[in-house]
Amino acid sequence: MSMDTMGDWKRTNDCGSLRKKDIGRVVVLMGWVNRRRDLGRLIFVDLRDRFGLTQIVFGEESDEEVRKEAAVLRNEWVIAIKGEVSARLAGQENPELSTGDIEVRVKEIKVLNEAEIPPFQVDGKIDASENLRLKYRYLELRRPALLKNLLTRHKIALHIRNFLNDKGFLEVETPVLTKSTPEGARDYLVPSRVNRGLFYALPQSPQLFKQLLMMAGFERYFQIVRCFRDEDLRADRQPEFTQVDIEMSFVDEQGVMDVIEEMTADLFSAILGLQIPRPFPVIEYAEAANSYGSDKPDVRFAMELVDLSDLLALSSFKVFSNTITEGGVIKAIKVEKGSSFSRKELDSLDSTVTDSGAKGLVWAKIGSEGWQSTLAKHLAPETMHAVEERLEADQGDLILFVADRARQVNAALGNLRIEIAKRLGLMKQGQYSFVWVTRFPLLEYSDEEKRFVAVHHPFTAPAEEDIALLEKHPEEVKARSYDLVLNGVEIGGGSVRIHTLELQNLIFRVLGLRDEEIQEKFGFFLKALGYGAPPHAGIALGFDRLVAIMVGTESIRDVIAFPKTQRATCAVTDAPSKVYNKQLAELGLTIITP
Repeated sequence: MSMDTMGDWKRTNDCGSLRKKDIGRVVVLMGWVNRRRDLGRLIFVDLRDRFGLTQIVFGEESDEEVRKEAAVLRNEWVIAIKGEVSARLAGQENPELSTGDIEVRVKEIKVLNEAEIPPFQVDGKIDASENLRLKYRYLELRRPALLKNLLTRHKIALHIRNFLNDKGFLEVETPVLTKSTPEGARDYLVPSRVNRGLFYALPQSPQLFKQLLMMAGFERYFQIVRCFRDEDLRADRQPEFTQVDIEMSFVDEQGVMDVIEEMTADLFSAILGLQIPRPFPVIEYAEAANSYGSDKPDVRFAMELVDLSDLLALSSFKVFSNTITEGGVIKAIKVEKGSSFSRKELDSLDSTVTDSGAKGLVWAKIGSEGWQSTLAKHLAPETMHAVEERLEADQGDLILFVADRARQVNAALGNLRIEIAKRLGLMKQGQYSFVWVTRFPLLEYSDEEKRFVAVHHPFTAPAEEDIALLEKHPEEVKARSYDLVLNGVEIGGGSVRIHTLELQNLIFRVLGLRDEEIQEKFGFFLKALGYGAPPHAGIALGFDRLVAIMVGTESIRDVIAFPKTQRATCAVTDAPSKVYNKQLAELGLTIITP
């Protein structure tokens, strides 16, 4: 069949806009054949575009030539049709479609392009591996669910822009080719042809530039910006990602948090029609780790970690008593009505604990005749009663104990808490719980680098009352930082920044940087600090993560048009790929094969 151009045909409507009020109109529609049904005398086609589906009919109104063309149509062919809008026959309406009350009786057709048979169904259930679907991503993007995700992403970005504009923020684009300052994840490096032997880095964040904008007097900056990190991938990580970058002058922690809370509540109201309670709860880092086993706690449900070390330290159960002797802790969580868990289920929970780095799990079911547990013969009745009282446990509940070093116990019970919540359906779709986590450690010791490194980044201000501890006890210094957590996912992190030259230099020295390193990496920034930097603070929101949560998917790949695979490759273009030797020679590079 020969393919036609649109010629003088002009599209009058999209495939999602026709309604009963349009009955009798002659319209021109263009789109993809979503599905074709040949009933002999009648041929029905669902015509699809970005806006929806319209049923078109080839029947008595269509002449023989038009019917011939309709008979050979296949899924995903691109066509244009001209016809009259008619009411569907009584009883044949489709309430699931916005156009379900009408159909278009076709009088003319143009085939604009034929299509090969797709490697998987575009319409219907997902019947292909993720790798295949990523390879043909442009076909998967025709699926309504993914298309809807990307449309929602657009609406969220537009709403954020409008909100921040109304609050006096300026959107400023910062450089993509910038300087490597390897104090965080690995940089993506870009060799310079003009300056051979020198390299740009793709920005992990516009951190320094947005602080420079505050020093320039812009006061309120934002950018929905692409960032790059060369790190291992997970469901919520990509080598290139988008963040909502915000910086403000003459504010403290609360000033930033107030703006973000207002913006977030406004966003959820506009996009999802939900009212988000404000202010968001605030939990200090130490409390989050001790009570939830995580610095990104999911507060949609309780099941908090409870320390039982004092009650169980003298028990005859050697695992417990030895742990306390060695400086560890004993903690537990209570699972309401969890005594119905089978032995097989409890064994799988033990695997969750050991996979988290702890030694193992001990359990106790509270029954009408006491505890069903190996602990029963090791604990006095009054001790068991005290444990029940502290956990507020009743008959039918399950108690899960872990004994080990505090870090391992918190991690294990934190992961166990999430696993049980998934099994019991406690994390309900459409439920959104925000929490701020504050006062993180400013620094942590890296065994790999044999020095202290910044927990967030080296431009985060220390708590004022802890500055005196920096040189002798840096591990005790708290940061003026704050993470925004939604449903157990960190969706944003920010801090009050260092705005004095003296304090910034002190931090660099505590991080073990030599004077020449400081000047080489950050000399330009320190010079700017010397010209009158205002107090300032900011935050970066993980835009991909936020959108994923709002549309109800677990992977950010579902809200990115062309995501990378788990191996950091683009399945559509096969990037990264080899380049020509001529290009390498221009850059002064040689590939060394290991």
